[in-house]
Amino acid sequence: MRTPLFRGLMRSLIVPAAAALAVLMAGAPGAHAATDLSQVAEALRDGPVYVDPAASDQLSSADAEALADKIEDADKPVFVAVLPADQPTQNLLLNLRTETGITGLYGVRVGDRFDAAADASVMSRQSVDNLVASVQSAGDPKAQLNDFVDSALRNVRGTAPASWSDGGGGAGADVSGLIAVGAVVLAGGAGAYALVRRNRKRHEAEQRAALEKLRVVVDEDITAFGEELDRLDFHPAEPGADDATRADYERALDSYDQAKRLMDSARRPEDVKAVTQALDDGRFSLTELAARREHRPLPERRPPCFFDPRHGPSVADETWTPPGGTSREVPVCAADRTRLSEGRDPVIREVDTEQGRRPYWEAGPAYGPWAGGYFGGGLLPGLLVGTLLGSMMATPSYAADYGAGYGYEGGDVSGADFDSGDFGGFDGGGFGGGDFGGGGDFGGGF
Repeated sequence: MRTPLFRGLMRSLIVPAAAALAVLMAGAPGAHAATDLSQVAEALRDGPVYVDPAASDQLSSADAEALADKIEDADKPVFVAVLPADQPTQNLLLNLRTETGITGLYGVRVGDRFDAAADASVMSRQSVDNLVASVQSAGDPKAQLNDFVDSALRNVRGTAPASWSDGGGGAGADVSGLIAVGAVVLAGGAGAYALVRRNRKRHEAEQRAALEKLRVVVDEDITAFGEELDRLDFHPAEPGADDATRADYERALDSYDQAKRLMDSARRPEDVKAVTQALDDGRFSLTELAARREHRPLPERRPPCFFDPRHGPSVADETWTPPGGTSREVPVCAADRTRLSEGRDPVIREVDTEQGRRPYWEAGPAYGPWAGGYFGGGLLPGLLVGTLLGSMMATPSYAADYGAGYGYEGGDVSGADFDSGDFGGFDGGGFGGGDFGGGGDFGGGF
């Protein structure tokens, strides 16, 4: 297999193709632009490690090659770039990901500063945060980058991009061979475009299928909440109604309308999270309305009943042990609390799966957005420990991983077709100043 250094030599000679052929014919080496991210991205498409010539004092050629071999041997989509200290860092990671066009984990050292970011399908935001923080105190660049890669390879999802396996061999290249390679670069561009289109279509088809699966469950939730409003024995002009009760009622109605509107406009499974958040807000407003009408203290805001969010806000946390699982504390409604205290089974929300009707937590990652809208703030992973859905949300930043069961995977060619809000990483000052990153809620450390 060709080494990353050999591939780097080829890149310097054949990009762009026309200029490269002219250079080869003239026998002169290609020019290098230290701040040209397109060249950095092109190098990373051909191998996992890029060291700018102006930053060669940070990582030797031998150390860069050893680092690249480690990543390639692990077959993981981890990219490392070492750039000079004067490299502009505004939106650097986001722009590099866009230029490279490959789903993965990107680590960049600029001078003596280091930061990283990843697509959510490859590594969660919290995992990237922790990974970057763990290597910030490493001594020299070689130690830092090796620590980063060693930890990344143990946690990153996906496989290396196919473009790294060029099938070549040997440590050198003659001019005729490089000219032949340069001649096919233009044709290769058409092939790369076709690959991006194919991946995009697959991505969109998988998102549509996942959204349609969720639509059935969400529509049931919206209908159930609408029926609660229909059964509500309240009129804003009735005796005893005041501004507070009318406000509760209006908030509930607004939440119902908002949920319908959001579901109608949903285009991705992640969009469902806002729908179930609206339904949870509406049900809490009804709980406050009931308390005011009955002259009871207003309830504290609690998550909905774990067994079925349609039961409304929970009233307590109770110990529950799923069949074949471990005990855990879950929020429960008053009715399920009574059932548990009497030794009976709670009323559990089931959904359709290929294996028939199953509890939602055993239905797979497609239901992550639906459940996450009800159980936000990091609560859901703890509730679902040991379940199928829980295994997909094993990190504190589970919300960033919605949809891990569909879409682009690590190493896929997506081009610029990716959600910048799902490409994130360190948020605590790896580069100081917060100007590294950009796009959605990407946490820039540079």
